Amino acid sequence: MAKGRKNGLYRGISDELSALMRTGWADTEKLDPEPIEQAPYAARRRAALSARFPGERLVVPSGILKIRANDSHYPFRPYSGYVHLTGDQARDGALVLEPRPDGGHDAHCYQLPRDSRDSDEFWTGMTAELWMGRRRSLAESERVLDLPCRDIRTIAEDLRDTGVPTRVVRGHDPVIEAALTTDEDRDAELEEALCDLRLVKDAWEIGELRGAVDATVRGFTDVVRELSQAVATSERWIEGTFFRRARVEGNDVGYGSICAAGEHATIMHWVRNDGPVRPGDLLLLDAGVEARTLYTADVTRTFPVSGTFTPLQREIYDAVYEAQEAGMAAVKPGAHYRDFHEAAQRSLTGRLVEWGFVEGPAERAYDLCLQRRFTMAGTGHMLGLDVHDCAQARSEGYVDGVLEPGMVLTVEPGLYFQPDDLTVPEEWRGIGVRIEDDLLVTADGYENLSAGLPRSSDEVEAWMREFAG
Repeated sequence: MAKGRKNGLYRGISDELSALMRTGWADTEKLDPEPIEQAPYAARRRAALSARFPGERLVVPSGILKIRANDSHYPFRPYSGYVHLTGDQARDGALVLEPRPDGGHDAHCYQLPRDSRDSDEFWTGMTAELWMGRRRSLAESERVLDLPCRDIRTIAEDLRDTGVPTRVVRGHDPVIEAALTTDEDRDAELEEALCDLRLVKDAWEIGELRGAVDATVRGFTDVVRELSQAVATSERWIEGTFFRRARVEGNDVGYGSICAAGEHATIMHWVRNDGPVRPGDLLLLDAGVEARTLYTADVTRTFPVSGTFTPLQREIYDAVYEAQEAGMAAVKPGAHYRDFHEAAQRSLTGRLVEWGFVEGPAERAYDLCLQRRFTMAGTGHMLGLDVHDCAQARSEGYVDGVLEPGMVLTVEPGLYFQPDDLTVPEEWRGIGVRIEDDLLVTADGYENLSAGLPRSSDEVEAWMREFAG
């Protein structure tokens, strides 16, 4: 008998069991799998990256499983820069661009191959295929990704120091990082470049974002239909309702859904979602479906649980709507990225001065950023594979840059009157309103990808009359 190894409740693996497990398995190799749709787009992105770093080796890991507790793991989500350059979502992978002597790069995608049936590895470990599901073979991956693929277990030896200048994206695979001697600042420049490449979306990416937004619109309608169930239970019903749509039509939610009723709507990142949903209160729902290709939507609507705004709720909502209108009007090619933020914030500042909550005149209040007590955050961000996409991009290409056709961004002004804010009348306290839409910059302005959801207060009430049970 083979030497015993602990495996849960079992004492060990006998020679007979080992021999039994290694035999009688069908050949499941897929001889001609279909290439992924984004393969040619990914190739063009790699070519653009290659041109940025001539003569240098570039290493972009996909990432590894992260332990939640003991032998259970968090769901794996690959590094977005890796997905953008390969279309692949596998764990324990890496893209390597190896410089050619005559210029350009050769691209190789390292993958974790299938577990061999000639050993016990395919069924004895918690991350083995028999436990976690079949992986692609290297040959299958080559056809699917249209990339040469190698065994990730050889990457440390393959990347040994040969004098080739090397950069790696840090923070995703400690084994790969340990095998390389690189400079932290130069590595940061690589990640910056990867974010720069994602600022302008290609036609395929725009299609994926459209699909994610369309599914999100249906998820919001699901919530309105089931609002009576949320009143009978809690914000968690709303979270679960939207999550069901995200999992059926997509991969997941693109970020933790904010299902904030009543005073929870004043908390920017309320994700506990365990509070009551009461008639008479507002519900702020900030949620987005992540497509199966990992592109995500990001939409917010605020609506009255009872179906009708009170006069004060409508006044606050309409102020936010006017600010969003001003911000959206500033979205066009050639405009500075900050223009839409400034337009929306100036609109809100004027309202706050009019209400007497900040000292005017409005221009002075805006210059001093006094409105931030009630507006809290910026008015939007880039959108794509990450909900806050391209976060490490160069400032001159993003927040200090200009808009170009193909960029996708959110416009999401809000007003938040905290429940303990003694500078506003009591009836204002605990009211939070945000309206957020996903805009594609076009050749002559913008397209609101989330226009399928109502925005004005009258439209919101009509929407609720139509769908609320």
